Amino acid sequence: MEQFERIRRDARDEGLSIRALAVKHQVHRRTVRQALADAVPPPRKTPVRVAPVLGPHVDTMRGWLTADLDAPRKQRHTARRVWQRLIEEEGVQVAESSVRALVRELKVEVGLDRRQVTVPQTHPAGEEAEVDFGEFSAVIAGAVVRLWMFVLRLSHSGKAVHIAYANQAQESFLDGHVQAFDRLGGVPTGMIRYDNLKPAVLRVLLGRERWENERFVALRSHYGYDSFYCIPGIEGAHEKGGVEGEIGRFRRRHLTPVPHLPTLAALNEALAAADARDEGRRIAGRAETVGAAAARELPLLRPLPATAFDPAQTLSCRVDAKARICVRQSYYSVPARLAGRRITARLGATTVTAVVDGKVVAEHVRSLHKGTEDLVLDHYLEVLHRKPGALTGATALASARAAGAFTPAHQRFWDAARRARGDGAGTRALVGVLLLHRILPTQAVAAGMTAALTTGRFDPDLVAVEARRHLESSRTPTVTPLPLPAAAQTAARPAPTLAGYDELLTAGATA
Repeated sequence: MEQFERIRRDARDEGLSIRALAVKHQVHRRTVRQALADAVPPPRKTPVRVAPVLGPHVDTMRGWLTADLDAPRKQRHTARRVWQRLIEEEGVQVAESSVRALVRELKVEVGLDRRQVTVPQTHPAGEEAEVDFGEFSAVIAGAVVRLWMFVLRLSHSGKAVHIAYANQAQESFLDGHVQAFDRLGGVPTGMIRYDNLKPAVLRVLLGRERWENERFVALRSHYGYDSFYCIPGIEGAHEKGGVEGEIGRFRRRHLTPVPHLPTLAALNEALAAADARDEGRRIAGRAETVGAAAARELPLLRPLPATAFDPAQTLSCRVDAKARICVRQSYYSVPARLAGRRITARLGATTVTAVVDGKVVAEHVRSLHKGTEDLVLDHYLEVLHRKPGALTGATALASARAAGAFTPAHQRFWDAARRARGDGAGTRALVGVLLLHRILPTQAVAAGMTAALTTGRFDPDLVAVEARRHLESSRTPTVTPLPLPAAAQTAARPAPTLAGYDELLTAGATA
């Protein structure tokens, strides 16, 4: 380009001939004529290269790839397989890289490489969202756990809500919607895009028709939005590419390295904090931040219904001889008096609640692992009062110690009671004290146990009296009397005494 400019300048300023310009710039006269005719050099000609080795076999390779049009997708020729067949069947000695380049061209020619062209979309504010689950790992209470992240992303602003669950079950799917709508403060007025998740779709029918889950239909009806189902498989992933990319971005940005947290609830608090930090980021190609776009979009959402949707699933469970119910292959304790009865269990995304005659009798945090036991010591106290020897090795006692419910103060009372009254009676005294926790605050019971240890009397009734005394003393406010004026103090009635009674007693004795 610079050479053409110099030739044209010399021809314009100095008036040199073509021959003189060719001599001065040491180029062919043809080049000088091209420079004078056009300021832009002509494109270079790409030489047609002859493939002396593969040339005779191009038609054979084209035939193999053409036959793949009718073959199953997973049993079509790859470039490596074509190279292997050329060596084995045709006796060709050629590099795999040469075959790979030619196969790429032939696939486009025969129609095997059909690249999908996507059409850019504009999403109106407040109308559309996308939902999906993403898998990740975390260390919860010292154990590596496989978890799933529910993600609901508003298509216009890109604002997303991320919630971690122990599974992709229906209750987690429904609870994710309820929590996401609550955190956003509204519901999209148009549609939410889904792939064919089992909690929503029971069966994929023709086209985009789906046999939907009744509970999902109830959720959709409650919040008043429409659903859109993507094409099954990887071919439909681009139809909700926003949430697909959001899952990967969030996993790399906030879940790398692997998070270490004590509970799933603590992990979800960390995810909510990460969502708040993400409001300051900018999506590529956008001038405003996610938070600024969301501030415009959120007021356009449909207001939430007056009552929230209940995502819990109702199950019927029989209480076994160990006062446990089995829910999703995990065991949870209920009061021992219910052994042998069939009760109702409400299975939520993070909790398991036992209900009898409309009243909640037990509530547990849902276990992250199968085959575990979540036992509450309070559920077995009536049995332990009859069988005090079972307390020492009780699983519920070990759980209470680990949770901090059975404190060192309880242990000191138990040890002192057994030394003073024997193992059986001492343990019954402890059980009686543990029963007090149902009606009295923990601090009051602890004060009662301290008083019992001081006096050396290990009676649950005494602990109850001292606990109530402590409770009353903590509730009674200390009243400071107001000072009286000086005149009032002078005229005040003197404090009464018992001197007159003493005189009566003396007079009676004399008579």
